[in-house]
Amino acid sequence: QVQLVESGGGLVQPGGSLRLSCAASGSIFSIYIMRWYRQAPGKQREWVAGITRDTVTNYVDSVKGRFTISRDNAKNTVYLQMNNLKPEDTGVYYCNDHRESLSWGQGTQVTVSS
Repeated sequence: QVQLVESGGGLVQPGGSLRLSCAASGSIFSIYIMRWYRQAPGKQREWVAGITRDTVTNYVDSVKGRFTISRDNAKNTVYLQMNNLKPEDTGVYYCNDHRESLSWGQGTQVTVSS
């Protein structure tokens, strides 16, 4: 089964940027929709961005205009460019397919704080 490894998180001030990466151990070409999810402290995991195999994207309203999801099927990697970060973006970020059928990775912590 495909294993997922997220990276790129860190501590950033409000208004800052981060680029997250999700590296898959196997091919993601056949996976129609890949998503980024996040879990804020004390909250359930929620999806924040999705991208189809044809690179059609969609986002939860709270990140529209600030986050950009992309995928490189040749590198089996999905990215999340996050700009103008806000404290409410704080959480652990994960990737998975839209059915959440892959084994969850360890996630990458994003902390937005001054």
